[in-house]
Amino acid sequence: MNDLLSKVIARHGGQDAWSKFATVEATFVSGGGFFPLKGFLADPMPRHITVWLHEERTSIVPFGSPDKRMNFTPARVVVETLEGAMVSERKDPLAAFKGQQMSSPWDALNYAYFNGEALWTYFTTPFLLASAGVEVEETAPWKEGAETWRVLRARFPSTIATHSEIQDFFFGDDLLLRRHDYNMDLAGGFGAAQLTSDYVEVQGIRLPTKRRAHTRGPDRRPVLEMLMVRMDISGVKFNPVT
Repeated sequence: MNDLLSKVIARHGGQDAWSKFATVEATFVSGGGFFPLKGFLADPMPRHITVWLHEERTSIVPFGSPDKRMNFTPARVVVETLEGAMVSERKDPLAAFKGQQMSSPWDALNYAYFNGEALWTYFTTPFLLASAGVEVEETAPWKEGAETWRVLRARFPSTIATHSEIQDFFFGDDLLLRRHDYNMDLAGGFGAAQLTSDYVEVQGIRLPTKRRAHTRGPDRRPVLEMLMVRMDISGVKFNPVT
């Protein structure tokens, strides 16, 4: 394992602790300018999420209306009632994004897929970077004010559904994640820089509870006036492997 990644994983709680948990649950509230561009008005409704830590799978409730939820895997996205009756389904959901640009409208299953892959990526970082097939290297450090952040560049295999093949993860002197850069391949490939803060420690695992994604300028800096996605996370709980 890359030396920096090994230290980062230890700082976020360690691989041994991570391997003892099967899922993580939390409440989140999201907003920002990106979702209205896709035809979904942001609202302050809290949503409950379950993320599977060792397989790519996400569930969110409510979704679209109080009596519905969405279930995501890379191969299939489903919207269903709380009783389990299927409302809509899409197999090979990534294919439905072909030709999409930043302002192209989404349907509910596009929206579900994005939420599924994005939130799975966020809740499993940085442990995700140690997954089979992920290539990681340390690149040039980044100066942020008086701080110097170390940067890990990850190249993801096609078997992992995530924002883009190549992503950068920035870590402060304390080895906690400060920023996450990627291209939004599901919406034309525009560059994004997501700032992370307000860490909590839950059952030995450390994770940020505030995420603010901005468009990324040609100087690689976030355009702070362009807040694309805002996310506040609370009520985190890890469930053990049984």
